[in-house]
Formats: sequence, C-alpha cells, structure tokens
Amino acid sequence: MAMEVTQILLNAQAIDSSVRKQAEENIKQFQEQNLAAFLVSLAGELANNDKLVESRKLAGLILKNALDAKEQHRKFELVQRWLALDASAKAQIKAFLLQTLSSPAHDARSTASQVIAKVAGIDLPHKQWPELLGALLSNIHQLPAHTKQATLETLGYICEEVSPDVVEQDHVNKILTAVVQGMNSSEANNDVRLAATRALCNALGFAQLNFSNDMERDYIMRVACEATLSPDLKIRQAAFECLVAISSTYYDKLAPYMKDIFNITAKAVKEDEEPVALQAIEFWSSICDEEIDILEEYGGDFSGDSDIPCFYFIKQALPVLVPMLLETLLKQEEDQDQDEGVWNIAMAGGTCLGLVARTVGDDIVPLVMPFIEENITKPDWRRREAATYAFGSILEGPSPDKLIPLVNTALNFMLAALLKDPNNHVKDTTAWTLGRMFEFLHGSALDTPIITPANCQQIVTVLLQSMKDVPNVAEKACGALYFLAQGYEDGGSSSSSLAPFFKEIIQTLLAVTHRQDAGESRLRTAAYETLNEVVRCSTDETAPMVMELVQHIMMELHQTLEGQTLSSDEREKQNELQGLLCGCLMVIIQKLGSSEQTKFVFMQYADQMMALFLRVFACHSATAHEEAMLAIGALAYATGPNFIKYMQEFYRYLEMGLQNFEDYQVCAITVGVVGDLCRALEDKILPYCDGIMTQLLKNLSSNQLHRSVKPPIFSCFGDIALAIGEYFEKYLVYAMPMLQSAAELSVHITGADDDMTEYTNSLRNGILEAYSGIFQGFKGSPKTQLLMPYSPHILRFLDSLYMEKDMDDAVTKTAIGVLGDLADTLGTNAGPLIQHSVSSKEFLMECLSSDDPLVKESAEWAKLAISQATSF
Repeated sequence: MAMEVTQILLNAQAIDSSVRKQAEENIKQFQEQNLAAFLVSLAGELANNDKLVESRKLAGLILKNALDAKEQHRKFELVQRWLALDASAKAQIKAFLLQTLSSPAHDARSTASQVIAKVAGIDLPHKQWPELLGALLSNIHQLPAHTKQATLETLGYICEEVSPDVVEQDHVNKILTAVVQGMNSSEANNDVRLAATRALCNALGFAQLNFSNDMERDYIMRVACEATLSPDLKIRQAAFECLVAISSTYYDKLAPYMKDIFNITAKAVKEDEEPVALQAIEFWSSICDEEIDILEEYGGDFSGDSDIPCFYFIKQALPVLVPMLLETLLKQEEDQDQDEGVWNIAMAGGTCLGLVARTVGDDIVPLVMPFIEENITKPDWRRREAATYAFGSILEGPSPDKLIPLVNTALNFMLAALLKDPNNHVKDTTAWTLGRMFEFLHGSALDTPIITPANCQQIVTVLLQSMKDVPNVAEKACGALYFLAQGYEDGGSSSSSLAPFFKEIIQTLLAVTHRQDAGESRLRTAAYETLNEVVRCSTDETAPMVMELVQHIMMELHQTLEGQTLSSDEREKQNELQGLLCGCLMVIIQKLGSSEQTKFVFMQYADQMMALFLRVFACHSATAHEEAMLAIGALAYATGPNFIKYMQEFYRYLEMGLQNFEDYQVCAITVGVVGDLCRALEDKILPYCDGIMTQLLKNLSSNQLHRSVKPPIFSCFGDIALAIGEYFEKYLVYAMPMLQSAAELSVHITGADDDMTEYTNSLRNGILEAYSGIFQGFKGSPKTQLLMPYSPHILRFLDSLYMEKDMDDAVTKTAIGVLGDLADTLGTNAGPLIQHSVSSKEFLMECLSSDDPLVKESAEWAKLAISQATSF
C-alpha cells in the first residue's frame, strides 16, 4: 500500500491535469474505504527518509487536513472522527510522527511538528497521549541539532494549539526551561535558537506563574533581550516579536525592564533591517494599546486598589520616544502611496505616533510641532511629506482647545499643498491629513468650528478639484469630503453649509465613479461611500436633487443587469459595482423614507427598485446579494404594510438567503431582513411564518452554519412573535426548547478569549431578545397562560446571568427588560415566581443604580411592572 500512496502523492502534484485529477480521486477513494489504513500510510510516508520530500510533504499536509479545518462544523466532525479511530492505528501514526522529528529533511520535520500539534490539540484536552510532552522533553539537550530544532518547533506549535489549562505546571516549567535554554546565546546552532525563540512567543500564555516569580521572569526577559542582539536577522525579528507579545500579555510586569527595552528598540529602529525595525516599533504601539485600554476603562481615576494600574510608560518615554518616531517618518518608499498593502518603517512610525497621541493627549503637541514647522516647506519631498504625516497623526488624542488654533493656521497651507505640491506622495498625505482634521475637529459638538461659511467654498472646491488627480490622491480627497459631510450630520434638517455645493458634489462624485482608472486605489468604492455620506447628511432643501439621483443610480444598476458577455474578471468588477449601487440606493431609501414629505414622492420608484433588486439575486455574487438584501430591508421599513405586494415574488429569494450557509454573511443579513419585514408588515407576515420558522429552526440545528448567525436567529424569534402575537403559539413547542438549551449553554461558556466573550454576550442578548419579543407579543392575549411553564426556566436563566457577573451593558439592559416583560405580560401570575427567584431583587436594585442611562431606564420600567405583579 505504501508504494501506491507514494505514486499517488507524486501524481497529485503532476503538471498534467488529468493525471492530477485521477490521483486526487484515488486519494479520496482510499480515504473513504479505509480511513485508518489511509492515515497510517500517510504517516509512514512522512516518516520514510528514502522517499522524495515532495511526496512526504504532501502526505503530512493531507494528514494535517484530516485533523483540522477552518469551518467549525467540519472541525468538530474531524475531531470526532479522530477520537473514534482504532487505537492501534493511532499509536502507529503517533510513532511515525515522533520518528519524523529526527529526519534529515527539514520540510518533513516541520510538517511533522505541525501534525503532532494538531493531534495534541485533540488528544490532550481528552486526556489522551499523556506521554507526549514527556517524550518530547526527555533528553532534549542531548539531541542532535536538527532533532532539537524540530522538537522545539513542535513544542511551540503545541502551545499554540492547546489551552494552558490542559498542561500541568510541571510540564510548563520544563517546556519553558527547554525553550529558554534553546534561546540562550550559548546555543551554537541558529536554527535551534530561532525555533526556541518562536516557541517562547507561543508559550507565553502558559507562563503566568513563571512571570509572577521575579527570578524566573528576570531570566526569561534577559534571554529574550539578548536574542534581539543575535547576528541572525530571523532570530532578532522573532525576539522582538516575543517582546511585543510580552508587552500585551504581561504589561504589568514590565517596569524593571523598560529602560533596557527602550535602548534596544531605539538601536533596532535606527540601525537594523526593516523586518526587525518594524517589530521594534510594534513594541511601542503595543504598549500604547495597553495604556489606551486601561485609561479608557478606568477613566483615569485610579484608586490605590485598582486592578491594573497604568504605569504611564509612554508618558515617561515621550522625550526620547517621539524624536525616534519622527525620524522614522523620513524613511518613506518612493511608490508607497501607489501600493495598497504596503507596510514600511515610515508607516509603522506614523501609526505608532498616532497611538502615542491618543495615549498622552496634549503632551505630544509641543514635541511634534517643531518638526512640522521645520520641514513642512523644505524642498525635499520626503521632509514635506513626513511633516504632513506627523501633523495628521497627532489629530486624535489632544484636546480641541490645543489643536484648533494649529489647524486654523494650517488649513489654508494644506489646501494649497493639495492642489500645487509637485509630489503625489505629499498630496496623498495632505488629503489624508485634511480628512483627519474634518473627522476629529469638525462637527456640531465643537464650540469653535474650523469650517465656516467663509472657508467652506474654498475647501469644497479644492477637494472636488483633487478628485480629478491621480487615483490615490483622488481616493484620499473623497475620504476628506466624507468626513466633511459627516460633520454636518447632527446639524438638523433645515440647512447645511454644503447645500449650495450639493449638486456639484454629486456630479463630481458620479464622474469619479466613471473614471477609467476608478478600479485603482479603491477609488470607485471611496467615491460611492462618500456619495452615500453626502446623501445621509443632506437636508430638506436638497431633497429634490437626491430624488434625481435615485433615477440615475437605478439606470446604472439596470445597465449592469443587461445581458452582456463578460470575462470572469469583468464579471467580478460588475458584481462589485452592483453591490455599490444597491448600497447607494439603500442609503437613499433610508434618507427619503425618513420624512413623510419625501417618502410620498419617492414611493413612485418603489416598484422599479424592487424589480431591480430581485434581478440582482439572479447574479451569483455574495457581495451584491448582501447589499440588495439590505436595500430590501430598508425598502420594507420605508413602505411599511404596503410591502406585502412584493412578498410573493420576494419570498423565494428570502428563503434562498436563509439557506445560504456558505456565504454566511448573506444568511445573517437575510435574518436581519426578516426582522425588518416583521416590523413593516406586522401580522400580515403570518402566511409566510411557517416557512420562515421552519428554516430558522433548521439553521439553529445545523453544525454547518457559522456560529455568528445563531444569535440574530434567536433575536428574530422575538421579532416574529412581536409581529404575529398569540399566533406564535404553534411555534412555542419548537422555539422554547431551543432557547432553553442555548440559554444553558451560554451560561456555561467561559470566555477563554475576547472573541468568545463577545460571542457569548451576543448569544445571551439574542436569547433574551427572543424572550422579550415573545412576552410582549402575547401581552393582553387570553393565551398568556401558555408561557407559564417556561417562565421558571427563564427566571433561572436570569439568576445564572446575574450570578456569573460577566454580562456587558447591552445584555444587562435586555436581561432586566425581560424581567419586566415577564411581570408585565403574566401580571399577578408572575408574582410568586419572581418572589421565589434567587436574585431578581438584587439584580433590579443593581440596575437601578447603574451608571448606564439605558440600563437604568430599562430597570425603572421593570420596577413598575414588577411592583404591579408583586408587592416588592
């Protein structure tokens, strides 16, 4: 069998597509017929030093893909499949994998490292392969260099795959000892040292206890800092990556090392090669992120017993840190403004400078202004661009009082530079800086406006002129106009300083979308985004021009739907354009639909628009589908009960959207549109509810649907119940058990990381919104008794959430609202239930004294409802 697998694996990489296809088919059959033998053959191939490295590497890759997948449902299936595999086959596979770590072929070793980590990721949490870490760690320092390197690489990957709670502290200590010894400058082999340095980065999450011990921490920090001075570039880069990871994981332990770290980062930024210098700058960006989070969370009031005090590292380092960052701004690349994904020292330095400004506020201004004043008019473009970039970078953070006088002085200069500077790079950065001025220092909340009737015309004229410039400059000019328009959003509906220029702005932006080069530098997308913002912030006096725009955009969308024969590249561009046009129509619908006057006139286009949106669904593009679905949601909201006339034709596309597991964003948006339809149609949606509920329940039961869609589905139950009231009765028996099991799950999910915490809170919120909608839907109905059997569980769920103490404000608000809804709908029947609840009283009291006005408001209402149901 092994011989066969070798040839098949080589054929699977053949140039001839028919040979390749046949080999792929053979692999698939072999896997389906006898999985255990297939995986053992792959592991044997990977371990066999007599085989070609190409077949060994592919064997390892297929083995790895048999253990892990990106999609959650597929990953779950693969894990179950591995756990159910015959024990002797698994033992053979593991033996082959460990054997491969001593192979002379680097690619085979590296692949085996990754596969071992994937197996460990499944086995260790299930208390299987307990001997693995011991086997890897025994005699690690007596091993030949190449085996030692592979073993350290494996340990690093394992730390990435498993969570710290499945590894005993004794093993953690041994892993860290092995890793830190491998990093030591006394280690002669650079491959070993690099693998150890990378492994430390992955193992940091395991080192909580070790970092709490001064001696151990000192040793780890010394070795990490020493590694930044290695003669080998990759080791230096990995060492700085370690310091970046340490800065976010152990910020509170860094104080004794900051002086040394500043010296080594400053030296790297000044003298080292770009990959290393970038990581050295990233260290300071990471410290800024930590301090910004702390200052935002604590609002700057630190009491002596504060959990995570801020050490103000950035404030202390300012006098030396800012000059170092300003120097980096002069290291631009000639064509960096043309390349979207570019990242270099100048950009990293500017980004870090922006974070420093957000961290320390006003204190940065006097340190940066001399650099700007000195360089802004220099003949060398690099100096002008660096000065402009520095100015743009510090516009978020310092107070308006500090910045507005400077911006008022700089504004005319910047407008002139945007038109007249001979260098595109300078113009690009100037337009970006103007955008930042308008984003942070323009709007109704500011006492001293930087934009006045006197200078508004000049600003608009310059920005529109710049939209005729090269794509990257025009794109930044669109961005500046976007923020200029946004500043007038809260100015009321009667008048805006942009009104006199509205027609010219719209015409210019439409002209930009038709430029031959609008595909470069995101220009077309930026022009539509700006057009949308200008419409969103427009006033009553410009409504007739928005009405004209409707016809224009509909005509353009119509043209994209006419049957042309396109190449796949052209088709992709066309789908993107359809998405942008649907997005634009959605904004116009929301704008014109928000006022009775304009809504009445605009409704004449509703039929045509709906027909166009339905035609977009015939094109196979997830992006266009998303935007068309969102636009239909907006149209439903605007047309209200009249939307019923479109439902018969639209329903099949709604169902298709709910079944679209592959493009799960489309599915999520469609779920949101069901909510819009419920609000628009109310009980008129009833004939479609069986189909919608059946599909939603199917979606919840499926492992294949991305988990992020499930919270909105629960929330949607609430929307449907609110719309159809007591007719929701027939769905209770299906929906309530689903909600119940999800509620239990959501209480027991521990927030292993920020993503999980966020997901848990959104799941809880979705469940609570469902309960809220169901209670409110049944209110006043003779059938409220049907909800009684479910109420004790709902109250237990609220108790559990209160006891867990890890709700965010949104969940707290919805939870206390559900308590009120339950009391309000069930009336005196709810009284005994609430009085028996463990924590309703404490929860209510806590919410009544909340700092969050929305939580407080919800609690006030709940208190009233509860007091009528009980004698609280």
